[in-house]
Amino acid sequence: MAKVDIHAGVCGHDSTVTATRTQGYSVQVQVESTCPHVQKIAADVGEIDALQQIGLRGGLPPVLETAYGHCAHAACPVPSGLVKAIEVAAGLALPGDVAMKVTKDE
Repeated sequence: MAKVDIHAGVCGHDSTVTATRTQGYSVQVQVESTCPHVQKIAADVGEIDALQQIGLRGGLPPVLETAYGHCAHAACPVPSGLVKAIEVAAGLALPGDVAMKVTKDE
């Protein structure tokens, strides 16, 4: 099982993505969030083939198409967290923290 806790930033919403490998590269995904847009993503994801989610050469992976179809902001970190959880759960990536520090010079 892989778990990604996401604090989206200024919007103040928190999300948790939990991904559990079921068989082969199939992964069961659960999403919990305080964001109404991300809650819609949760309703549209479930059992996913991880191998279909890791490349960008044929266009966006299906889970990203679903996520971006519901996200209100292009910079929302939840879609990336979804893919990371799926990759780690399926054994296609190692777990490791990701961080972004955003600043603005006046």
